[in-house]
Amino acid sequence: MKKLDRMTPIAVGGALGAVLFSMVMEGSNPMVLFKPAPLILVFVGTAMAAAAGFMKNDVTNIKNVVKQAMGTPEHSPEEDIARMVQLAELARREGLLALEKAASEVDDPFFRKGVELTVDGMDPEEIEDIMEGELRAIKERHRMGAKFFQDMGGFSPTLGIIGTVVGLIHVLGNLNDPNTIGPAIGSAFTATLWGVMAANVFWLPISNKLKRATELELHGKRMIMDGLLAVQAGNSPRMIQARLQSYLSPKDRSGGKPATEEAA
Repeated sequence: MKKLDRMTPIAVGGALGAVLFSMVMEGSNPMVLFKPAPLILVFVGTAMAAAAGFMKNDVTNIKNVVKQAMGTPEHSPEEDIARMVQLAELARREGLLALEKAASEVDDPFFRKGVELTVDGMDPEEIEDIMEGELRAIKERHRMGAKFFQDMGGFSPTLGIIGTVVGLIHVLGNLNDPNTIGPAIGSAFTATLWGVMAANVFWLPISNKLKRATELELHGKRMIMDGLLAVQAGNSPRMIQARLQSYLSPKDRSGGKPATEEAA
């Protein structure tokens, strides 16, 4: 099971806390925000409006996409490079067919499928086409998740304004009681505040997180694909390691251990 990447929850909580703390500094009571009507309208209404633009399968898959994006990768790029170097050493020593047993020990489905295609002796172009298809499918699944929350970020302020208009209609219908006009107007604008705040504190940051998670995952899987093609081409383990370390940042790259070059 993936560990939770706590950066996003902490940052979202910090942004929400900053809003509440600023209200306290201005002498307001933050509890005035937590009213059922605007909360239901903004959060439930926004979710339903966003879901209306997607197919049922898209909406049901969003939970898994978010769960994956909010978790940390099970394997670091350095671990994938080390495994690739081991596969390269095994292939040079015993041939590509020896990788068949090693494929069953690979946890990542994409990595495992790539090893299996390599063992089957397919042409490099065919392997690359198949794995690129897998990458496109991953990108599309994640794109739908990011777009869902991006759409929520667009609908949320509008639903907040609708809530404010509904509240003002109620105020205009009760002008005979001047003592309630001020509180009622303040309550009406609570919906607008929640709409704008939810969009910029919750939905758009989550959408950006999903996009970033997709970029990192695709980057790592392209590194794996590049390494497997190099293994099939018979490149040396040291050359493969140097090639794959180019995918890492200089900081991460400096921590890599040199591969042991075996005699051909």
